[in-house]
Amino acid sequence: MISLLGGVICLDRIVIQSMIARPVVAAPLMGFFLGDPYTGLMIGAVIELFWIDRLPIGTLIPPNDSLAAILVTASCIISSGLVGHSSRQIMAFSLLIYLPCGYIGQKMDVFFVSLNDRLARAALRSAEKADLHGVQALHLLSLLIYLCLSVCFLFFFLWPGIAATAFLFPLFSPSVLEALNIIFFFFPLLGIAVALNTIHLRGMVPVFCCIFLLASMILEIGHVL
Repeated sequence: MISLLGGVICLDRIVIQSMIARPVVAAPLMGFFLGDPYTGLMIGAVIELFWIDRLPIGTLIPPNDSLAAILVTASCIISSGLVGHSSRQIMAFSLLIYLPCGYIGQKMDVFFVSLNDRLARAALRSAEKADLHGVQALHLLSLLIYLCLSVCFLFFFLWPGIAATAFLFPLFSPSVLEALNIIFFFFPLLGIAVALNTIHLRGMVPVFCCIFLLASMILEIGHVL
């Protein structure tokens, strides 16, 4: 069900493009489906910043941040229920193991674009023959292929990640768990650095750092209370 829902969300990357497939939207949607929209929002915000400088302009095919956000969110929420550790540490671990899937998804998108070019040429040949049903069928076939690729991608990578998390977390020492806790706060800083490099507001670095530290302190106090 997660793979199917994630595949439908990823369709927005090529069909309507209403930004539903953006990580900051896709991850909370998946979190809402799994009963934890807050975790989805946190993950979506981090991944949205992480690749904010890789825009699909011209022929550039960026990493598939939609697939990565869905995988991290689903793995984090399900693994937290299985293992019983705080979602903060599992969130950091899920980000570490699933961020490379964004680049693997990029390869999948490259393959789909090359396949879509062949379908487009076939649709032009059908149009030359006034075969409107053939054109329509090829358009729908393109959507079906991307849906199947996304669903299979999510299904193939989701279960190994959950199994690895459920197996490894009970074996982690307290020092490893503390390191994951630190990494959890490192990822937002990395995302902010990428965003600042993109919009060229270097003079705003101290302001952003202060805001981040203040927000972190508030979240930590709220967590303790």
